[in-house]
Amino acid sequence: MISISMSSKKDMPPNFQAPMRTIILIFLFTSLSIPNLKAQIEGDDLFGVDQIISVDLSFYEADYWTTLVDNYNATENIYLWADLTLTDITGTYTFDSVGVRLKGNSSYGHPGNKKAFKIDFNEFVAGQNYDGLKKLNFSNMFKDPSCMREKVFFDVCHSADITAPRSSFANVTFNGVPWGFYTVVEQIDDQFLDWSILDDNGNLFKAGDNFGGGPSGGGNAADLVYYGAEQSSYEARYELNTNEDINDWSDLISLIDFINNSSAAEFQDNVDNRIEFTEYLRSAALDNLFSNLDSYTGSARNYYVYHNMTTDKWHWIKWDANEAFGSYANGQNNITSLALNYRNADRPLLDKVFNDPVLYALYKEQACFLQENFFNSTYMNARINEIRDLIQSSVYADANKMYTNAQFETNIESNITSGGGPGGGTIYGLKSFVTARNNYLNGALDCSVFTGIEKPSFSDIHMYPNPANETLRIDWSEAQLQNINVLDLLGRTVATYPVMINGTILLDVSGLNRGIYIIQFQTKNAHLSEYKLTLE
Repeated sequence: MISISMSSKKDMPPNFQAPMRTIILIFLFTSLSIPNLKAQIEGDDLFGVDQIISVDLSFYEADYWTTLVDNYNATENIYLWADLTLTDITGTYTFDSVGVRLKGNSSYGHPGNKKAFKIDFNEFVAGQNYDGLKKLNFSNMFKDPSCMREKVFFDVCHSADITAPRSSFANVTFNGVPWGFYTVVEQIDDQFLDWSILDDNGNLFKAGDNFGGGPSGGGNAADLVYYGAEQSSYEARYELNTNEDINDWSDLISLIDFINNSSAAEFQDNVDNRIEFTEYLRSAALDNLFSNLDSYTGSARNYYVYHNMTTDKWHWIKWDANEAFGSYANGQNNITSLALNYRNADRPLLDKVFNDPVLYALYKEQACFLQENFFNSTYMNARINEIRDLIQSSVYADANKMYTNAQFETNIESNITSGGGPGGGTIYGLKSFVTARNNYLNGALDCSVFTGIEKPSFSDIHMYPNPANETLRIDWSEAQLQNINVLDLLGRTVATYPVMINGTILLDVSGLNRGIYIIQFQTKNAHLSEYKLTLE
């Protein structure tokens, strides 16, 4: 059986824990010891604080828009020359000859010229960068009257230790003409891998956009279904974004083979050796809580997977969350009551999790963690209000936005229905969605086994340390204990310790898998009392 804990995504197997902790401690010590140390991570000046930067692109070509559109429709990425002036909280910076191209799939098809685009600082000038960053993505907030869905979602990812790009905001002008208010999103590349995963030597695969629509067309979903051993069977479904010169997909195919063709027992026993599994479960649970279905869960796109060469494990990386909070319905009638085990057809990784009672319990554990700490009205409403206060004036000033000022204000609080901008249908209000979704979750998700500790029927029992590692000490004075049982999250007894004496007992728990258990105290009168125990 695998062992999963509630700890962070940077947890490693036992043979990796000590060096990783050393690295982190050295980093923190260095950061604290050097005065005026600036930008430990590329992009800190941009993404480290809530801000709205100013971006002016000056194109050389008079008919630059036609060229941008033509380049978008080309079979390969072609950038257009432009000069850039950028102002953030640290100052104003100018760049000669950056590359600019349009991007997006569904977002590209909306009426008007406020298209998503990408800036490449060193496309034409080698080594040119902004705050250490080589590329930036500008999202046009498609199907988002609130203009903050992606920012809120990614901020929760980072607060919950889920691997995702950082984001900010920008007011953009083209040749001095106001062009719109945008979300700025970090590029998923070697720089991102270096700071977020601490390894950038492995293969990074992006889920392709060939599910339908977009310039590439097709219907090849990045569904993690096994289509045989030939690399050509996967090249229309995924994109290799690192080590392109080697072009070896065998590790991805091996992963997909394992997901699809291992038995339930083999998958349960080995998944934590192949995938950063706690990280994945938390990431999948977050998509469910936010009803973020333009993801692997629904459309089978908008994610990356990375093969960490240090740990030999795969990481799951978020991407493109502008339709979080239920804006991508995926055929569902009531997004706020989306089932906890919802997935679209042919999602074998989720199938493996949801069809295994042990793994499903671990998934629900992560959902409870997210709901308790982040996905609740107290936390979410405060964050939404902060961002609204930051962006309101910029949203109002955006003449090219897809929704009205009134719709912006309304959608923060409540739903917009039918005809409310591109795509029509219901676009859920941020705060009302969180409230309604939590009302459903409170009835569908029993978190008491994960987050609560039942009050003991007798109060003279003391158990410590908790979390424990190898030894658990239990003291009591009056209770007549007979047995101490250790139960897993499915209520199965995994260990029983007979009590031979009263007073103090030291339990050897080193042989148990790391994770969360229930300690059950049984008296000679058959009274039961339970505590939650974490082993790490």
